[in-house]
Amino acid sequence: MDISVIIPTYNREAFIGRALDSVLAQSSQPAEVIVIDDGSTDSTAALLRQSYPEVTYVYQENQGVSSARNAGVAIAQGDWLALLDSDDEWLPAKLAAQSAALSQNPEFRICHTDEIWIRHNERVNPMRKHEKSGGWIYEKCLPMCVISPSSVLIHRSVFDNVGGFDEQLPACEDYDLWLRICASYPVLFVDDLLLKKYGGHEDQLSRKFWGMDRFRVHAMEKMLSTGPLGAHQRTATLRELLRKFRVLLNGARKRNNDQFMLTCSQKIAAYEKLEVGNP
Repeated sequence: MDISVIIPTYNREAFIGRALDSVLAQSSQPAEVIVIDDGSTDSTAALLRQSYPEVTYVYQENQGVSSARNAGVAIAQGDWLALLDSDDEWLPAKLAAQSAALSQNPEFRICHTDEIWIRHNERVNPMRKHEKSGGWIYEKCLPMCVISPSSVLIHRSVFDNVGGFDEQLPACEDYDLWLRICASYPVLFVDDLLLKKYGGHEDQLSRKFWGMDRFRVHAMEKMLSTGPLGAHQRTATLRELLRKFRVLLNGARKRNNDQFMLTCSQKIAAYEKLEVGNP
């Protein structure tokens, strides 16, 4: 199985060495490792040239993580693409376990794994709502992102079919992609802890933007207008969209954001009319 590893990064010289070391320590080595540097101004380039000469390093002007990932997908040579965020870390058996699972289940085109959460250098337990699973999980993807980019192994044909990451979204770009993928593909889940997912950094997108559901409702509206949804998927999307707009409306009231309150109210009224026509 030819696997290309794609690592987007931006000013993370303190973390990217750990991520790369975890790739190079894999019991089953990938065919190539690609780092897309999204305009770093720190010493990332020097670090990679000096310590990781075997890695394909590409620099681009800062355009966001979606652009960086898409750039990696565009130049990758492998049929299978593994994503790894530059602040995360794989356990040594990660790629081998996924390769074996996919060999045993060749009908699947996307595979993800369970993960360990690290916050402020301490392990924390995910809540039940974050529990991972496999199969046709589109409806489970609607409330929140239930697949971690660093855990996935995806066949190139999936990107050819559904497209890449939405470069217009400043956050929740992974949520948007998983909706598009999971509406059309079942997901293979390897129920092993094969990823260390680190959080709590000041530069994380979830800390940068308020009201992350703003970006999720945008993704769901796209699914309703252009997504390949069956009747049950469409109904579930509509109901979750209404729920999120109501949450956003309450948040707008607390912030006295009159313009956003009006937008949310209008959206709720429009989607309530649509919901009446759904079973």
